[in-house]
Amino acid sequence: MGLFNQLLGNASEISTEKLNEKYKRLLIDDEEIELGFKLFRDIFMFTNKRLILVDIQGLTGSKIEYKSMPYKSISRFSLETSGTFDLDAELKIWISSENIPSVSKKFNKSINVYEVQKYLASKIL
Repeated sequence: MGLFNQLLGNASEISTEKLNEKYKRLLIDDEEIELGFKLFRDIFMFTNKRLILVDIQGLTGSKIEYKSMPYKSISRFSLETSGTFDLDAELKIWISSENIPSVSKKFNKSINVYEVQKYLASKIL
C-alpha cells in the first residue's frame, strides 16, 4: 500500500533524524526540523522557523529546487478531509495575497491530518 500511496501522490511521514542527516545544511542557527513528509520523491519539512519544500526534478533527480516559506508569509490554509470512498486528505497553503494555494499536499490515512493542521496553526496564528 505504501508504493500505491506514493504513486497517487500521498504523503507519508519521515523521521526528523533522517531529514536532519540529509538536509542539515539548509538550516540556520537555532533552526530544527520538527515534522517532515515525503511525497514520492519530493520532501516537505516544517521547522521551528519555516516550511521548506524540496522539489526533486527531472528523470535523474539531479536538479533540486529548495523553497523556503517563513510562517509569517502564510496567510491562510485549508484542510479537506477524506470522504467515505476517498483514501486521503488534502492540505492547501496560501502565501501572502495569492488567489490560488502555493502548496497543495495530499496525505494518506496513516497521517493524522488534524495534528498537521494543528501544528501549522500553532506556527502562524
